[in-house]
Amino acid sequence: MPSTPTASLERRLGPLDAAAIVVSNVIGGGIFFVPPIVAQLVPGAAPALGVWLLGGLLALAGAMAYAELAALRPRAGAEYVYLREAYGPMAAFLTGWTSFVAGFSGAIAASAIGLAEYLGRFLPAAADATPLLTLPLPGIALVVSRRSLVALAAIAALCLVHVRGLGPGRLVQNTLAGLKVSGLVVFVALGLSIGHAGASSVPAPTLADASLLSGVLMALIPVMFTYSGWNAAAYVAEEIRDPGRNVPIALALGTSVVIVIYLALNYLYISTLGVAGLAATEGSLIDRVAERLFAANAGDIVGLFTVVSIAASISAMTFAGPRVYYAMAQDGLFPPAAARIHARFRTPAVAIVAQSIWSGVLVMSGTLVQLVSYTGFALVLFSGVAVAGLFVLRWRQPNAVRPFSAWGYPLAPALFVVAAAAMLINEVTSRPGPALAGAAIILAGLPIYFYYSRRNRT
Repeated sequence: MPSTPTASLERRLGPLDAAAIVVSNVIGGGIFFVPPIVAQLVPGAAPALGVWLLGGLLALAGAMAYAELAALRPRAGAEYVYLREAYGPMAAFLTGWTSFVAGFSGAIAASAIGLAEYLGRFLPAAADATPLLTLPLPGIALVVSRRSLVALAAIAALCLVHVRGLGPGRLVQNTLAGLKVSGLVVFVALGLSIGHAGASSVPAPTLADASLLSGVLMALIPVMFTYSGWNAAAYVAEEIRDPGRNVPIALALGTSVVIVIYLALNYLYISTLGVAGLAATEGSLIDRVAERLFAANAGDIVGLFTVVSIAASISAMTFAGPRVYYAMAQDGLFPPAAARIHARFRTPAVAIVAQSIWSGVLVMSGTLVQLVSYTGFALVLFSGVAVAGLFVLRWRQPNAVRPFSAWGYPLAPALFVVAAAAMLINEVTSRPGPALAGAAIILAGLPIYFYYSRRNRT
């Protein structure tokens, strides 16, 4: 493919384009299976809704910290750039390595499989996991099935869209994000106005006590995972017009939209099922709510919407992730081809294709679920460390021109860092196996870092 390492990325994205990336990245499958977990951990409706509000405010605090960092260093790559500036190239490389191995690629693969599963509701063959072909490789076997072929087709299609430039990529992304948001708004509005809810009112909150506090703290962990992706606009800061102004707008707007939608959905869930019914829900939550509110076949309509929603998430991650590898390659810490910009389309085409290929490998591997589970630890770790980098850079560069200052500094970013630390401690103490596996995936990047580091010195 024609490309050049000297061309630059284009600044064509406006604040609404970048906000659409945030919304698409955040609103994925989590909001359709995490609410029952929260309802099991807290004793009433008000605390349950309060956890979602608290999680949203923490996400907003993190987003505003990223907004200051992105305005200060409006480059592609987000955490990679901020960790490089605050802590040095090794920490930066490890966050980029984790993003490639599982952070973005694993999430894309998992979402693509989920898309195939939902399509199976209408085309049963699309969800058929029966092996058609097995490709034995050293240490792993890749299994080709009808389900994996559908997932691979979705990944390939969105890869092609984003390789072909910001014009097609922005059009597809904004369309999918618009359909996602409008579908959720219509669902909530109809559910609250004409739906036949099983619980006519939200139950009154219970009295606060030690068990309530413990439940809220435990519920906050899956809630924060559901909000992950609030930083998505920062990855494409190099392609946003007037980033000092527009990146903060995009992060604030996108995160705020998500908070409102999440609170509205949870209110609808509780109004329809009650807290006890929500806690007891198994399987597809949104299907059960839709059928309870409207009719027995309403779940089919919701299924179509879910396919669009998942496609929007895949598109956003296909857009954002490669900017990290592009930045790494520019620093000599990733294969040089990833730094090339397509001569015609002005996109990091090689980085986009590389991520999509690895996502496809993960689709066909039998390790996807474990890999995604293990790297949840890493994602929380690096976002917390990146926000902590705001304090480091304020101290090291007190006179630097900052087009935007994080809202609520220093309290808001400090609370985010404390929350991230609490989640990490809880993960290590309650699930040491996955946490250690996540740490092992991070540390597995060290030999590769030292290889590139030595090569850069020669």
